[in-house]
Amino acid sequence: MAPGTAPALTRVWRPGWPCPVPVVLSTHRRGGGDPTFRRTADGAIWRGVRTPEGPASLRLLSRPADAEVDATAWGDGAAWVLDSVPRMLGAEDDPSGFVPPPPLAQAWRRFGDWRLGATGLVMEALLPAILEQKVTGQEAFAGFRTLVHRFGERAPGPPAQPDPEVRLWLQPTPEQLRQVPSWEWLALHVDGGRSRPVLAAARVATALERAGRETPVEFDRRLRTLPGIGVWTSAEVRSRALGDADSVSFGDYHVAKNVGWVLTGEPVDDDGLAELLAPYAGHRHRVQRLVELAGLRRPRHGARMAPRTHLPSR
Repeated sequence: MAPGTAPALTRVWRPGWPCPVPVVLSTHRRGGGDPTFRRTADGAIWRGVRTPEGPASLRLLSRPADAEVDATAWGDGAAWVLDSVPRMLGAEDDPSGFVPPPPLAQAWRRFGDWRLGATGLVMEALLPAILEQKVTGQEAFAGFRTLVHRFGERAPGPPAQPDPEVRLWLQPTPEQLRQVPSWEWLALHVDGGRSRPVLAAARVATALERAGRETPVEFDRRLRTLPGIGVWTSAEVRSRALGDADSVSFGDYHVAKNVGWVLTGEPVDDDGLAELLAPYAGHRHRVQRLVELAGLRRPRHGARMAPRTHLPSR
């Protein structure tokens, strides 16, 4: 991380349940090489975060024996990100009333302490979601990683490097995104179908962050007025930024097939997924996420979606 002169701010948060910090935060990690998300050998989670008050580095270390989470932050946004820790880790999520489908009962027993967190940061969730539209995870994660390294910046940190494993970065700002030329997007293997929505979102980023304070239904309506933003991208953002427990990733290459296979023994399409999840209205994302957390997926005997090869490389 970049050296910093401001002292670290700290807080100790005591959740009212056995909060599984790594499980809750895992949804924010965009591939194993995500430069904005690190997990160090001591079990700490590090995140590079752009807050409304400026950049911040956040270190979270769970101490289950003491029922505590130690949080340390650096940078202009340190106070803001420390205040957001409880919500980020699911303190505002309410799973009461959720009864999992019978095939997921064991998964719910295993992950019953999981809560759906909310960052309150729309662009942080929206940029990688757009990059993940209609491509393989491998391609999307590589594009995001390179974009951050080329056009983002190092996260603030203590005067001395805390750990050589960290090397934390920040996503580009909306202003930085708007300055990325078209040929650079292609060099990142990001075609116009994704770079154009990124630029459209970057131009109205302030309004999008305000919309993130609305209800999930209203936020969905506003977000989907942007060109190139559909139901899948909206759901991906709502689950992370707003903590919307009813968001469903319709249109995903795997979700409907995997959830259908887990619940019925057969893959289904989006219409079938909507029918299967209808009894869990208000908690539909919990069903989707439980399938993901438990690592349940249909057997894959056919061809898989392959990375495209027609885009230029450096």
